[in-house]
Amino acid sequence: MKDLINNITWGFIKESRETPSIRSYLQSISDTLNSISPRSRTDERRLEIAKNNLLEVKRNVIKLEEKVQLLEEQVKVLEEEKNKDIIGEDNKWKSYLMQIFVI
Repeated sequence: MKDLINNITWGFIKESRETPSIRSYLQSISDTLNSISPRSRTDERRLEIAKNNLLEVKRNVIKLEEKVQLLEEQVKVLEEEKNKDIIGEDNKWKSYLMQIFVI
């Protein structure tokens, strides 16, 4: 029983060590920027620029995630085609060997 509890605890600790996603970091930065109270006009402008920059980063992250997803799908298709070609080559060799040994 004690081993079971230890395994569950270590499993939970290992899972919690995973690095946060880029969206989590962006959300954290957004929350921090929204909680800042500017004290001067210069601070207001800097804060506005930082928020606009963060918005651009978010847009670029979305584009990159879409591109990664597309590339992963293309790799999957290529791997499937490669596997079909390998199986086709294996069948050619099998039929060739069958012809040799039958004769």
